Amino acid sequence: SGPVQSQMQFPPGYGSHPPNYSAPSGHYSQVPNKAAASHLDHQYRASYYPGYYSAPAQNVVTPSVGTNVLNAQGLQQLYNKTPPHTGGASDGPVQGAISSASYLHMSAQQSYSAFDNHYSTSVSSSVASQGFPLNSDHYAMPVVSSAMYPNVSYPPVAAGSAYGQTFTSQSLPAVGQFKETNAFSSQSTSVPHSLQQHVPMGYNTTLSTVSSAQSVQDNLCRNLTGSVAKVNNQINTGGIDSSQPVHSVSQNVPFTKPGVGTSASSAVVSSVRSPAPSLSSQPSSSPSVTQSPELALQEGMQYGGYVNNQASSAPAPLSSSSDDEEEDEEDEEAALDSSSTTSSASPVLNNYDALEGGGYPETRSVTSSPVPAPSVPQASKASKPFGYGYPALQPGYQNATPPAPVQPSNPGHHPGFQHYPQQYPGVNQLSSSLGGLSLQHSQQPESLRPVNLTHDRNILPVSSVPAPVPNLNSDLRKLNCSPDSFRCTLTNIPQTQALLNKAKLPLGLLLHPFRDLTQLPVITSSTIVRCRSCRTYINPFVSFIDQRRWKCNLCYRVNDVPEEFMYNPLTRSYGEPHKRPEVQNSTVEFIASSDYMLRPPQPAVYLFVLDVSHNAVEAGYLTIVCQSLLENLDKLPGDSRTRIGFITFDSTVQFYNLQEGLSQPQMLIVSDIDDIFLPTPDSLLVNLHESKELIKDLLNALPNMFTNTRETHSALGPALQAAFKLMSPTGGRISVFQTQLPSLGAGLLHSREDPNQRSSTKVVQHLGPATDFYKKLALDCSGQQTAVDLFLLSSQYSDLASLACMSKYSAGCIYYYPSFHRTHNPAQAEKLQKDLKRYLTRKIGFEAVMRIRCTKGLSIHTFHGNFFVRSTDLLSLANVNPDAGFAVQMSIEESLTDTSLVCFQTALLYTSSKGERRIRVHTLCLPVVSSLADVYAGADVQAVVCLLANMAVDRSVSSSLADARDALVNAVVDSLAAYMSTASNLQQSMLIAPNSLKLFPLYILALLKQKAFRTGTSTRLDDRVYAMCQMKSQPLVHLMKMIHPNLYRIDKLTDESTIHVNDRVVPQPPLQKLSAEKLTREGAFLMDCGSIFYIWIGKNCDNNFIKDVLGYPNYASVPQKMTQLPEVDALSSERTRSFISWLRDSRPLSPVLQVIKDENPAKTDFFQHLIEDRTEAAFSYYEFLLNIQQQVCK
Repeated sequence: SGPVQSQMQFPPGYGSHPPNYSAPSGHYSQVPNKAAASHLDHQYRASYYPGYYSAPAQNVVTPSVGTNVLNAQGLQQLYNKTPPHTGGASDGPVQGAISSASYLHMSAQQSYSAFDNHYSTSVSSSVASQGFPLNSDHYAMPVVSSAMYPNVSYPPVAAGSAYGQTFTSQSLPAVGQFKETNAFSSQSTSVPHSLQQHVPMGYNTTLSTVSSAQSVQDNLCRNLTGSVAKVNNQINTGGIDSSQPVHSVSQNVPFTKPGVGTSASSAVVSSVRSPAPSLSSQPSSSPSVTQSPELALQEGMQYGGYVNNQASSAPAPLSSSSDDEEEDEEDEEAALDSSSTTSSASPVLNNYDALEGGGYPETRSVTSSPVPAPSVPQASKASKPFGYGYPALQPGYQNATPPAPVQPSNPGHHPGFQHYPQQYPGVNQLSSSLGGLSLQHSQQPESLRPVNLTHDRNILPVSSVPAPVPNLNSDLRKLNCSPDSFRCTLTNIPQTQALLNKAKLPLGLLLHPFRDLTQLPVITSSTIVRCRSCRTYINPFVSFIDQRRWKCNLCYRVNDVPEEFMYNPLTRSYGEPHKRPEVQNSTVEFIASSDYMLRPPQPAVYLFVLDVSHNAVEAGYLTIVCQSLLENLDKLPGDSRTRIGFITFDSTVQFYNLQEGLSQPQMLIVSDIDDIFLPTPDSLLVNLHESKELIKDLLNALPNMFTNTRETHSALGPALQAAFKLMSPTGGRISVFQTQLPSLGAGLLHSREDPNQRSSTKVVQHLGPATDFYKKLALDCSGQQTAVDLFLLSSQYSDLASLACMSKYSAGCIYYYPSFHRTHNPAQAEKLQKDLKRYLTRKIGFEAVMRIRCTKGLSIHTFHGNFFVRSTDLLSLANVNPDAGFAVQMSIEESLTDTSLVCFQTALLYTSSKGERRIRVHTLCLPVVSSLADVYAGADVQAVVCLLANMAVDRSVSSSLADARDALVNAVVDSLAAYMSTASNLQQSMLIAPNSLKLFPLYILALLKQKAFRTGTSTRLDDRVYAMCQMKSQPLVHLMKMIHPNLYRIDKLTDESTIHVNDRVVPQPPLQKLSAEKLTREGAFLMDCGSIFYIWIGKNCDNNFIKDVLGYPNYASVPQKMTQLPEVDALSSERTRSFISWLRDSRPLSPVLQVIKDENPAKTDFFQHLIEDRTEAAFSYYEFLLNIQQQVCK
């Protein structure tokens, strides 16, 4: 194949702009504070990724990356093609991408208390992307040329400012101050500065944000006795030494002769691994650092995060000669700042947090030392300046004509408010205009109606449980974010942490930020209006003081309205900024200008890594995968630059040269798995459109190429190392298909499961990884904007607890098909085929970061999901997909007595598959309450349960499954006990819950009986781990079906209660209790478990139903393994299929359907989902209530 190249070449097309890319002219010259174009030229041409990562000055954690993969020469070659663009007006949307520089810059004094040491990780930068919505309202904002924006001047910051360096003003309690009982505790401790080194954050990192003597989540009920979470730096990264020669391939194996191994003999590429020191946080009863009142006020909270020296955003630059990555970020923030509402005295941030915009940047303190010296503790309270202590909304908004109604999932555009003239409000005006937000002076709402749980057995509603509606006035309610995208566990926010602690309920957010939307306002504007201080995006809950000024609803800063924003493209009128679509929709998407990019957009790159061992060939999955790829090759998200590649592996690793011009694909085998290398780096990832015929030839041939293989080993680790090297220059998505336990090379695993312990009621072991190889690899991939998705198709134990790390920490997905076999298990084969169709064609975002901001006084505490935490409020997502959900725990750091409303805003910045830089913004507004009754009235029981499920997964891994189960039960006991202690005239012999929490015990019991947490029932370890992975990454709506399935009777469907969907009549049968008492031998029932549908047929079921719906004459003739319903021309068949199709359409992945008879082996699984019935190892629902009542009345 010719001489092996000494360095990896950039793929053709990478580094060039997408087709039809247009950059506005004169952009950089319009921004006074921006660096000169020549300086940016230098950054683009030479300094960006000079050696892929330059040597850090100190206290910097970097991933292992080979310098031979990308060097300055290649970069110059890349960026010289596309010099920095100059900005200005353009007719179309500006497309672009963001820099992924500065992978792991961590502050020397950064320390976090990990809820779970196993999940404590470092942080990466990635950006997700989403494609175009089905129906988008696209607004093109005209550019106002030579506009003179009214400016508000702020004191400039000295050049040596330590942006990102924050200081603590409060300290943690001593261990003895914690209550000595068992629950989900997320304790934060203060670490001496001398010990604060290299503290990683990441998947499920608990942030140190403690404000009172109690743990911020002590309200859940009880804290583990004397437990102080440890933070271990588990990142052990190395680099590939570019000084070593690259391996050469000693033999080219013809494409027609697979399985012939070759020995690669040449110099070894060294991978240097240096262990990082571990760190344990010790409790401290005194403050570590204090700050002046002025600094405490100025610093505030960074996007809702607590000001803490242990949670510093990034290391402070010690001099102007900081490393090149920070210089790049500095330039990028200068560009970002041009999008704010003012252009004078714009600060230039120099940390990775600046990627999506900094918080309160111009008021940061100036220091020359990265570690502030401890001082005597003192209170850091200061009076707020004028304009900071008022709620966000003005009387003009409260009493205005309500806008047109809007569906929660389809945010529309509403008529504006009659807004001018307005006076700046006084406290009395605001109090009167916010009347009705408190429940204390109104009639008791339905959500507070007491329910006797032991007496009222039928508490399940006839239809799905709706999300509670926040107690806002009608205008704000219509403008609020859809609960499908953004949901809070408490729709009435407690005024203080003490009140939250009394309620014993968790405060947190459930996010589905990138979900598919049928209608999404897409806005193109040269100016994205953001708060000058906290960088919040303008939204429906800001207030306009006059035509030229608006007040931020998160930090209360008064900002200027840009001249361009005065024009409304919808009404084509001038002087009505409050009618703009950004202020009329709580979910919007901005087409980001070139300000939001530091390099050209990355192309969509897809790499498939396929197991071809004997076990894989026997399972037959290759046929399904290759056929699905052939069918969907043209539907892969991307543009003309889309690239694709393939790697297969057994005991060796096989690469495929698909370069245009070859007559057939060429296989290249590397047998030296201990020193894996890329045989021809420039021809393994090829342009999809240019090499389409070769790709199709390979996909047609692959299923038969390894038919006679006898290789039983699996070198998954080396194959992943090769995939990382191949994808590092561009980033993208790696799809891994694995069928067994990795047995060779790096990352090899041994079986840890004892089948005799599957039914254990005691200790469940091995829920964490056996090796950190896959975690380290994921961190390296995340640093190069690469996500790893895992498809595990196994009939035996494969140690998913270890393999899952490759997806958890790289923002990937996990798909699991137990007992997979193409012929013996047709249901799983069908599921894989349908899942692949969705997986290959759904929207995808690259290089994403997601930032969560909240009103001053609230702070982020813990993140849950598949991502990498970059700072206190910034998540890195190498890829983002519309099926991923996230959870966030919150705490109340400061009293909210000065405001009647709080807001949360999430901003997802990503590169679409078409090469556009986009920002999707969701804003949620909720009322603040001061009474415990109001807190309970606004509880969202489903959100509470989903957040607790995430917390329980972490507790299972960090402590034990028994601890997690106890904490779940205690969460119910403590919340109901707290409610009953505040209610009057309640008999102690009854178990009373408010109507809002009446389903809480039932849902917790259902959670305890799920595979993730159940005991006493035979559960494979991989099944348990996969269930836990699902709970950490599923959106609420899908997670709830997994926790508490829906049961319907379908043999008597009628047209009485139906809905019409796309000219189709869909029956709506009522929900049934999950109990065998609801099953009748004469009926047929459908159970919707989210990923699987069970149809249970009674022995005496009507033969007409069996004939019309199942297609068989009687019960006896129905086969054991029936997975599809035939299309029969009968009314009952049409109704049943219409109802099942409607259920399927409500979720991204198609569920498997199984018809269950009494003698069917799957009957056991069906009956285990009947939550309310007793099993050998678990209570019935009634017994569980009696147990709860006994503990409450203690």
